[in-house]
This record gives sequence, C-alpha cells and structure tokens, in this order.
Amino acid sequence: MVKQLQKKFILAAMLAVSILLVVLISGINVFNYLTSIGENDKLTKTLSDSFEASTIWNEEVPLQPQQTMQEQPPKDNDRKGGKPDKNSVRSARYAAVAFDSDGNIIRTDISHISSITQEEAESAAASLLGLADGTGSYNGYLYRLTTTKHAGGRILILLDNSEQVSSFFSVLMISVGAGVFCWVLMLLFIILLSRKAIAPVARSIEKQKQFVTNAGHEIKTPLAIILANTDALELHNGESKWSKNIRAQTLRLSGLMQNLLMLAKMDESAAKLPMCRFDFSTAVKDTAEAFVEPAALKGVLIDIDIKQDIFVNGNRDSLIQLITVLMDNAVKYTESGGEITAELSCTDRLAILRIANTCDTVENPEKLFDRFYRGDSARTQKNGGYGIGLSVAMAIAQLHKGSISAENIGGKLMFTVKLQRCVAD
Repeated sequence: MVKQLQKKFILAAMLAVSILLVVLISGINVFNYLTSIGENDKLTKTLSDSFEASTIWNEEVPLQPQQTMQEQPPKDNDRKGGKPDKNSVRSARYAAVAFDSDGNIIRTDISHISSITQEEAESAAASLLGLADGTGSYNGYLYRLTTTKHAGGRILILLDNSEQVSSFFSVLMISVGAGVFCWVLMLLFIILLSRKAIAPVARSIEKQKQFVTNAGHEIKTPLAIILANTDALELHNGESKWSKNIRAQTLRLSGLMQNLLMLAKMDESAAKLPMCRFDFSTAVKDTAEAFVEPAALKGVLIDIDIKQDIFVNGNRDSLIQLITVLMDNAVKYTESGGEITAELSCTDRLAILRIANTCDTVENPEKLFDRFYRGDSARTQKNGGYGIGLSVAMAIAQLHKGSISAENIGGKLMFTVKLQRCVAD
C-alpha cells in the first residue's frame, strides 16, 4: 500500500509538472510564431510600399521623384510605429512584380534574391494575379498581393522566409529539449522527495497493520474458547436458539478477523505468496459447484460455464479464496427465484472469470471494493457481511498482477476478474 501511495504521489506531482511545462513551452512557441507572422506581415507591407514608390506608373498625375528602397529616408514612425528596421528591409530576400490596371507586367525586380529567376517570378505573378489582395504561401514563399494607389495597378511581393522558419523551429527544438530535461530532472527530484513526503502516512499505515495483526491474533483465542464452551453447553443442555446465535456470531467474528489478517498480510510489501502453475478451470469449477446446493436451498439457480484447460500462474489457495468470496457474495445477495452465472473464458493472454447475480441496480459498483463499504447497510447486516470480503478479493487480484471490476448489466451485478494466462504444455 505504501508503494502504491508513493506511485500516486509521483504521478500526481509529475502530472502537475507536465501540465506546467506544456503550457510554458506552448506559450513560448505560440508567441514566437505570432511574432514571426506579425514581423513578416509588416516587412512585406513595407517592401510593397517601397516597390510601389519606386515604380513608374502610366497615369496622368506626375509621380514624385523616384527613390529606391535603400534611398528612402526612414520616417520617425518607422522606428516607433512597429515597422521593420532598415536592417531587416535591406537583408530581406524577395522578388517583386508590378502590374498595370490591365494586368500586364510593367516591372519585375529579382535583384534581392538569387533563388528565383525572372521567368519564375513572372510565372508566379500570373498564377496569383487572379487572387484577392492579401497574404499567403506559394511554393514555399510568403507572398503579399496589394492594389496600388497609382492607376489601379497591383504589386506582388514574394518573400523568402526560410530563415524565420528555421529560427522558429530552432526555438521549438530548444524549448522542447529544455522541457524534457527539466521534466526528467523533476522526476528524479520528486522520486527522492516522495519518500519523505509520504513518511508520516506510511508510519500511520504501518501502525494500523500492526494493530490489526496483533488484535487479530489476540481475538482468535477468546473466539476459540467461546466456540468450545458453546459446544460444551450444547452437549449438556442440548442445542437452543441462544447457543445457535452464539455460534453464528462467533463464526461471523472469526471470519471477519481472518479477512482482516489476510488484508494485513497482503499489504505487507515484503510478503510473497508461493506461486505455481495450476489448472484454473478445475479450481473455478470445483469452487462454484460447492455453492450449488446452498443456493438451491434459497431457490437460486447457478449456471456454470467453464472453458477447460485454462492455466494460470499464481497462489492456488488465494485464488480459490477470491472465487469463494465472489460466489458467497452472489449467493448472499440473490433473492429467491434469482440466478447466478459463473463463466470462465480466455483470450490469448488472459483468463477471464465473470460471476454475476440478479439484484437491484447498485450505485457506484466500483465502491464495493472499498474496505468496510456497504451499499445497503440493512441488507448487508442481515446477511452477515462486513463490507470487507470484496476488498480481500481485490487485494488477491492485484497481488497476481490482475484486475477485478464490477458493473451493472441487464439487471445483474457482474464481477469480472482478469488474470495472466499460462499456455498449457
């Protein structure tokens, strides 16, 4: 139990760390991506405006003296208004194409890029001319298409943003690598910290187990004496309803102590039950058939469907106890006229035991495995249950690295046990 508690602590802590790292890394890279998009958008707009200003348009209104992009003096708001600086503009690798109002190319500039020829630039321009103004991607290049203020012409900018993409992925890889490194470092730290964190709880659990073990052994002797005295009284005075009640309650208390001792034994991390390969089919069949007669006395029918030659590796006595707990639970809580089914099947890797009994719908059936939990206190008390038998069954299943579950299906409460299967020789 202490190891399970430590694992849960580590999982919870690492889940919180993982969420924090994912949010942090995602935030950094989303911000970097949006910043890159914004800078490219500003850069293409600046390039488009500059190319438009340096192009001679066919219009009646005379143009201002032409200035190349490098010759234009930067405005104050170029430095303060969020536009790219001159270094970014000068280092930009781009091609530019200008169209007149009829869609004819009047100027092509590829002097700022070596990876695009004039024919390729004009071919891209012809392909993109029919699109609306805006930005997008074309053959790995970022483009901006805008309508000019001169004679209704249009400008196309093809920007090579491979450096920005490479920079983005570099930041992504570095941040992910740093995140993984921090995650591993935190895992090691939390593993070391977890022992100290759960130490008080572990001590409390150990004291509880010691108390249960000591109290169980101390109570066993008085119970045996009470039972022996009851037998003696019945020999001298005959059986009576009082002696029957004493015997029944003594046996109930004895069963409770046995279950508590079994749980305490299985909670011991160092406890190792002897395991061996055995015929699980035979064990299930023999155990289930032992309940046929007691169930018949209550008017309950047991349907047994066992697939033969299913072998498992485990502790035979413990697994028989698991089957006994489930069958006894089914017989106790099935009303007269009801039905119990015990079915054993298998897959390539698993042996699957299903035991179901007709009963009213149980709310939160998985809580039945909690220690001392009783879904119906009155009924459980009437039938002699303490709400601990199913906890024993779950402990046995977990000890064999298997699983046990409960669910409501078609008016029945079904328990499903899954264990690792051994292939028969």
